[in-house]
Amino acid sequence: MSVLERSTLPNVITIGRILMAPAVFFLILAPGFLNLLVCFALFLIAAFSDLWDGHLARKYGWITDFGKLADPIADKLLLVATFVPFYILSHRPGPLGELPVWGTLPLWVVLVVLGREVLITALRTWAAHRGRVLAAGRAGKYKAVVQNIFIGSAILWYALRSRALEDHWSGALWAGWRILHGTVLSVSLAVAVILTVFSMIVYLRSWRILARGTG
Repeated sequence: MSVLERSTLPNVITIGRILMAPAVFFLILAPGFLNLLVCFALFLIAAFSDLWDGHLARKYGWITDFGKLADPIADKLLLVATFVPFYILSHRPGPLGELPVWGTLPLWVVLVVLGREVLITALRTWAAHRGRVLAAGRAGKYKAVVQNIFIGSAILWYALRSRALEDHWSGALWAGWRILHGTVLSVSLAVAVILTVFSMIVYLRSWRILARGTG
């Protein structure tokens, strides 16, 4: 592979993540253990490829204008492709739909998570038009990690729950796993929401300082 071809690798990975988003969306809503297991595998590939393409771009200087535009789009599409189906699925009648502790996924959680992305995109666009950069902070990076933990655990929860209902799983092992898995899922969602709000406040403070400077 030539240098020119290698330099496009992060962009190819990003395009792959964008193409995975619709598949993840429909697989979450599709019934059956196998569909959800494939969805879980696709999400893991998308999540780890996000880390990989960023690492390659920074390490080798393969940062392009396309990558700067497409990478955040891929991240946001994956959020929409998971949180919206989670909301729909958790509100479906039946034993499969509800999430541990949370029950039905609250609409306000979906609005906070997706609304934060819309707001930050708007603020970054405003800053870019004025030749400034609204850099990502640590809170935003931690938020993304915890969100991915929740999303992955939620998809796996639905997959295993679907199989358990089909095969009538019971016993101490399954009960213990449900408690452990449910705890990880519910706590990661709570922490993700807190970090989402906190990182949004940090961005707003940075934007306010930047706005004063440009003013």
